Amino acid sequence: MSLSRPISSWPLRTRLVAATMALLALAFLVVGVTAVATLQKALYGRIDGQLAAAAKRAPYGMKSHGGPGDSDCDKPKSPTFPAGQAIGTLSVRVCDGVVKYAEVLCDEGQPKPDVAPYYSTLLTVQPGQPPTTYPLGELGDYRIVAQHMPDGAVLLTGLPLSDLQDTLYLVSGVVLGVMVLSLGGVAGGGTVIVRRTLRPLERVAATATKVSQLRLDKGEVELAQRVGEADTDPRTEVGRVGAALNRMLDHVGNALEVRHASETRVRQFVADASHELRTPLAAIRGYAELSRRTHEPVPPELEHILRRVESEAKRMGVLVDDLLLLARLDSGRPLAQKPVDLTAMLVDAVSDAHVLGPKHGWRLELPEEPVVVVGDAARLHQVVANLLANARTHTPEGTIVTASVALLENEAVLTVVDDGPGIPEALLPQVFERFARGDSSRSRKAGSSGLGLAIVQAVVAAHRGAVSVDSRPGRTAFTVRLPTSPR
Repeated sequence: MSLSRPISSWPLRTRLVAATMALLALAFLVVGVTAVATLQKALYGRIDGQLAAAAKRAPYGMKSHGGPGDSDCDKPKSPTFPAGQAIGTLSVRVCDGVVKYAEVLCDEGQPKPDVAPYYSTLLTVQPGQPPTTYPLGELGDYRIVAQHMPDGAVLLTGLPLSDLQDTLYLVSGVVLGVMVLSLGGVAGGGTVIVRRTLRPLERVAATATKVSQLRLDKGEVELAQRVGEADTDPRTEVGRVGAALNRMLDHVGNALEVRHASETRVRQFVADASHELRTPLAAIRGYAELSRRTHEPVPPELEHILRRVESEAKRMGVLVDDLLLLARLDSGRPLAQKPVDLTAMLVDAVSDAHVLGPKHGWRLELPEEPVVVVGDAARLHQVVANLLANARTHTPEGTIVTASVALLENEAVLTVVDDGPGIPEALLPQVFERFARGDSSRSRKAGSSGLGLAIVQAVVAAHRGAVSVDSRPGRTAFTVRLPTSPR
């Protein structure tokens, strides 16, 4: 997981563990800093007490070596480090801003360190100030105090801080190590605990994901997914979510059953009505045609009326056949499964379209080898015919319509492209819906009934294919993709 992502996009378990780790780290940091600071204060208080005692003992180790003419401050004196002084104690005598001597108490046989390089630092120590820490290079840090002597000299006494600092470093390292190990253990244990705690929520999410992948827009839907009883305990937050999801799925399932029942009734009504209308329509057309064939003279006006009756009956018959076909496809009636040569079918369909629309330009683009799919030849021919009829009906005379078919991997791709004015942008999302038209009129002059492209989509979907459209002024392309393998 990238840390550059916003925290709000992290998984819930990661955020919980991260929040716990942050709080624990803050708590450990406060405790650790407080512990080290308290220890430091205690250790410095102890060494300041030791330094005060050492400063009181320091004057008793002075021996004078001067003559009677020397001033008290200038009389040479050397320290003997009285009893009780600790190893490493620093003793410095300053007269009139000049260091007369500076020595460090060492173990017997150990060489005495050279203090001379640090005289400038030692001269900054002022009598009367509280114990202060001074860095003395290789000697390390010293805690030093200064006091006036009766002879006018200034005596500096210091104790090393190396042992104190080593103790502080050791304690700080131990505290830091314990903090890191504790945080690592908490991170591992917390991850396991949070993962187990959120496992019911993951099962609820998995159920919701399965439901979201179902097609609920049409057909009969078996909404069998439910959250398990173990994840619907109302005493827990996840249980309440799981129970609410189950109730919602029950309501959705009932609504889908009602919707499917309503669709089935409507589909059955359309199929029954279409089937029943075919007979009277055929009779109307027959009687109209018979009346025009009588030997008795028919007035011109009546003959025109009869032709119109026959024409409208024929148009209504086509509409009824389309509705009946859609109803059958919606009901899932199986189609024929035979090899179909799309190349030959496209040649025949374009030839028919050329006869029906001689003022359009018709072009063919065919591969060298035939493109064969498995399906219903009659229905696939209707798909091609409807696409060509759509291009002929909705484009002006002189439009060039190009039909092509190709084999791409395991699917056949059939396209019908025209250079007409294009489909209005507002109509594109509904172009494959039933009774979708470019205008609101229903006259013959305006075009077809609006079922042609709906039949195309239904037939292609029944063949496990897909149809799409891409349109702009000067180019409209319908693309049909059909699998070459049998269902």
